[in-house]
Amino acid sequence: MRLGRGVFMFPNDDLQRDACLKFLATQMPGLHIAGKTALAWRGVRHNLSPREQLCLCGDAPGKLPEWFTSRFPARYTARQLFGRKLPSGFGLQPLPETPSGPPVSVPERALLEMLSEVGVGQGIEEARNIMEGVRSLRAEVLSPLLKSCLLVKAVRLCVQWAEELNLDWAAAARSAAKRTSGRGRWTARLKDGTTLTLKP
Repeated sequence: MRLGRGVFMFPNDDLQRDACLKFLATQMPGLHIAGKTALAWRGVRHNLSPREQLCLCGDAPGKLPEWFTSRFPARYTARQLFGRKLPSGFGLQPLPETPSGPPVSVPERALLEMLSEVGVGQGIEEARNIMEGVRSLRAEVLSPLLKSCLLVKAVRLCVQWAEELNLDWAAAARSAAKRTSGRGRWTARLKDGTTLTLKP
C-alpha cells in the first residue's frame, strides 16, 4: 500500500510510532520529540491525555505527512530556539529503555521548548503545573541551554517560575540567564488575550 511519496506498507500491517519517527527524522532535519511530550516520556507529566498530540520540533520549516498524523496526532514546530554556538544535537538522546529509538529532548531542553510555546500552543497554567514537577535538573546541561536560548520569554519564565516554585536548580538558572534575559520588564499579549509580564 502506498502511503505517500516513497512510503509504503504491507496490507493489514500496523505502523509503529517510534519507527515512523525515526524514519521522519531522516527526512526532516533535526526532527525530535520535544517540549511537553519529551517531558512526559521522561516521567514528568500533568494530566496527560491518552490521545495527547505529540510535540515535535525540527530545524527547518515543513509539514508532517498525513499518513503519520492520521495515525499519531502530532504538531510540528520549526523555530531556532538556540544560538548556533550550541553544538548540534545538544540535549537530544533516545530514551534509556529504547537506545535505538528516536531522539528525545532531555528534561533541561524539553523544559525550555515547552516554555517557548507558552501562549502559542501551550497554556500558562498547565506549563507551570508541569514545571513544578521538574525538581531535579542538571546545571551543567541547563546552563549552556539558557546561555544559548534566543527567546527571552522562555528564559525569563524558566528563571521566574523556578524561583517562585522554590525549585532546587533556581539559583543555577538565575546565574546562567544573566546575559540572555535582557533588561527591563518583558510584556506580551498572548493569543488567549492574557497579558504576560515577566521581570528581568
